Amino acid sequence: MPSLGAVTFLVRDYDEAIRFFVDALGFELIEDTPLSETKRWVTVAPRGSHGTRLLLAQAASDEQRAHIGRQGGGRVFLFLETDDFARDATRMRAHGVRFREEPRHEPYGTVAVFEDLYGNAWDLIQPA
Repeated sequence: MPSLGAVTFLVRDYDEAIRFFVDALGFELIEDTPLSETKRWVTVAPRGSHGTRLLLAQAASDEQRAHIGRQGGGRVFLFLETDDFARDATRMRAHGVRFREEPRHEPYGTVAVFEDLYGNAWDLIQPA
């Protein structure tokens, strides 16, 4: 069966993005391989996850830089699932992550929209 291996995530700088995902979101750095003097293959994923990874791609042109922080076109771009909403939201806030709303309880679970380091909107969800 095919599976989705990675999703490209445009970043300004590899190292600042790695720090955000590892420290603020609790992801693990899966791979950081230099490909040239300016390009690296950097993947991160939620700790313990065996699913889709984010490929952190440093923007290399003005067109790419223009899309940093707008990858979802203003909508929630990615959905981060957790088994403990309070634990993860507390860690994220301690690392400066901005939540756009207070947690709300929906039929599908507890959810709140937060922003990554570039302003992209994400949902943090603890499924019901």
